[in-house]
Amino acid sequence: RIGDAWRGRWDSLRLFTPARYAALPGMRFPAPARSYPSRDEVADYLEAYAARFGLPVQHGVRVDRLSEDGGRFVLAAGGRRFEADHVVVASGAYQRPRIPAFAAELDPGIVQLDCTGYRNPSQLRDGGVLVVGAGNSGAEIAFEAARGHQTWLSGPDTGHLPVRTGSAWDRLLTPPFWFVASHVLTVATPVGRMVRPKALAGRAPLERVRPKELAAAGVQRVPRTVGVRDGAPVLEDGRVMEVANLLWCTGFRPDFGWVDLPVLDQDGLPLHHRGVVGSQPGLYFVGLFFLSGFTSSLLGGVGTDAGHVAAQIAARRPNGRPTAQALAGSPAP
Repeated sequence: RIGDAWRGRWDSLRLFTPARYAALPGMRFPAPARSYPSRDEVADYLEAYAARFGLPVQHGVRVDRLSEDGGRFVLAAGGRRFEADHVVVASGAYQRPRIPAFAAELDPGIVQLDCTGYRNPSQLRDGGVLVVGAGNSGAEIAFEAARGHQTWLSGPDTGHLPVRTGSAWDRLLTPPFWFVASHVLTVATPVGRMVRPKALAGRAPLERVRPKELAAAGVQRVPRTVGVRDGAPVLEDGRVMEVANLLWCTGFRPDFGWVDLPVLDQDGLPLHHRGVVGSQPGLYFVGLFFLSGFTSSLLGGVGTDAGHVAAQIAARRPNGRPTAQALAGSPAP
């Protein structure tokens, strides 16, 4: 079902961008402009978007391999085979939870969940909760878990924004920030090119839950979790945490192993310029973090990259011939 990637996240998840900046091209987000849409509202919006524009989505299809044969792309999906002159990979910026290998050594009696498996505190056993990863996801989940469990938040302090999400100052500053993020922090500007590597490597500050609120809720901050001793997690300072639950909020990593083409760097990331793979004509990526700008992986920003890629597809000449759109002189979608 369209939107299930969102429906599969935890129940209380909300966007950090207001509905005003959460719309795809051609259809506003059906919520008050200053509100912060919930997980289910985003999923329903995506489903309604596909229905409105008659997008021919094929459900239940998982692409196992993308390769090339005779100058055309070939996608293998189970027993099915698709061929195409153009392929746009829009599988998301973050596909696979980043969980350390030592997680397998933990006592099987400890409930282990990551951000894709956690829904709400009802899944937790009686006893302590160790949330590993102190970014926004970890902080929000720890804050929620602390209502009924002794909770520890493991990881370095990522700092927090000086302005609270949803506050009057936030409402005042969001429009100019969005303009800068969309039009200045891009690969087309010197400042954008300077910021991009730092943004890719950096940790996002806390936005909705503040350190003081975590402390007031009873969440205890502890160092990084680095290993296992006798089935229990061990912190960087040597402490052994006797907990009944461990929630992995350690981020995600890209997973493009199914792309069987020489288009990935040593870290498994696509080599591209603004989503266009120069070494593999006809192959494109959208939705990656800072693909062309700071907002590239956000609902309200992906349209810019999609428009650029669509224009490239319309103008390309597969097998020496213009595409139908280019022949007809139609503007790019």
